[in-house]
Amino acid sequence: MQPRRVAVLGGGPGGLYAARLLKLAFPSCEVAVHEQGEPDTTFGFGVGLAAGTQRKLAAADPDTLRDVVAAGCRHDMTLRVDGRIARVRNDRLVGVARTELLAILQRHAEKAGVDLHFGVRRAAADLDADLVIAADGVGSATREQGGFGARIGTGRGLYLWCGAGFALDDALFEPVRTEHGVFVTHAYPYGTGRSTFLIETDEATWRRAGFDHDVADGESDEVSLRYLQDAFAEQLRGHRLIGNRTRWLRFRTVHCARWAAGRVVLLGDAAHTAHFSIGSGTKLAMEDAIGLVDALRSAPDTAEAFARYEADRRPAVERLQELARRSRLWWESFPARLHLPVERLMVAYMTRAGNVPLERFAATSPDVVGAALTQYAGTSPPAAGLVDWVLDRQPAPPGDLVPLDDVVEDPWDPAGDAVVARAREARDRGAAGFRFTGPGDRGALLTRLDLAERVRLETGGIVLVAGPAALRDDLAAGLVSARTDLIEETA
Repeated sequence: MQPRRVAVLGGGPGGLYAARLLKLAFPSCEVAVHEQGEPDTTFGFGVGLAAGTQRKLAAADPDTLRDVVAAGCRHDMTLRVDGRIARVRNDRLVGVARTELLAILQRHAEKAGVDLHFGVRRAAADLDADLVIAADGVGSATREQGGFGARIGTGRGLYLWCGAGFALDDALFEPVRTEHGVFVTHAYPYGTGRSTFLIETDEATWRRAGFDHDVADGESDEVSLRYLQDAFAEQLRGHRLIGNRTRWLRFRTVHCARWAAGRVVLLGDAAHTAHFSIGSGTKLAMEDAIGLVDALRSAPDTAEAFARYEADRRPAVERLQELARRSRLWWESFPARLHLPVERLMVAYMTRAGNVPLERFAATSPDVVGAALTQYAGTSPPAAGLVDWVLDRQPAPPGDLVPLDDVVEDPWDPAGDAVVARAREARDRGAAGFRFTGPGDRGALLTRLDLAERVRLETGGIVLVAGPAALRDDLAAGLVSARTDLIEETA
């Protein structure tokens, strides 16, 4: 098809990138971006682009990617707990300032011939266009006007985005214990002399610290920033925390039954979100832009283009949303794992969502995984065949484990609470532990391992998780990560 006039609502990375790609694909099309904010103002600090996303951007628009990579900085990843460190190489990950990313995308959009309009709030109904791309973010007014079957879930934990005026050496994950509870930072460098510090905690700690207070619109929560600046003084190396309309939030996961309605199509956070611990917001939006423009190139009309775009992108988005859901649950329950050696904790982190097999992680980080396996088994692992080696090291299970076949979606929701309560009652009656069984699909097994871990930590009982032999890698990772004490392979 050949669109004549396209309007983009939202001047974030997804909207700007879609506008540029559209103009490159259809030079005679009039493309305009409408952003309610001013060009020199933005929320947030740095964003990350992983290797897979960079490959897709390189294929779609190498000129833009070249400038983004030049403006960013590569870094590895460090987990530090009580002074103990585990470091993982990740030298294809690039952090870049959100302001710089937007400046690059604005420049390239204008170079392609896109008209940029700032400072005016527009709605789809106001725009004279063949099609409207709504890239207006997680709070999308376009989506909220209806027609997309939106469903929004809210996480239990609280987090805030802030920054610091120095560049960390690596991405850093580190908990800090305070008199009120545990706070955890996800921090990373994104340019010369700058780092993002995202800090999260649970609601009970947040309330005990006195952070449940009102903050004026447009202002940062200075009370929380000053408290956390003191709590993370070592990690900040004497620098202060910088706010940018920074306040405590709960993560909102957006799902939409439909991504298009009439001439309007959703893109990026307006259509879907995935938890920040997967580092996926900018990735998904820019990859959506590539998918949408490809669909417009190949389809005979707008309706067919929108259908092809959604059919192509939805499976990848939903897969990432499920990985992000598991990652969010793991981080929300992170403080319960601080007793683990840091190398085993790193294995738990890397395998938390089921996206990184144990053998593959061992191939890229042999020192960390080797130490974790030695801690698990009390002896050094072989160079190959790690999954078999791990499974062969477990003792014989006791014969009096109480069966638990509960199927839950979230091990930390009320259904999970009920399982823990029953397990605690059984322990009070003398039960040595529990045997967890359930469906044989991979998602069910990963959830079962998480539920077993929670029961293990909160009741002190021995836990055994049964799962298909075809999923031995997940079972082995569960043992090394201390999600379970024992496993049982089933057909």
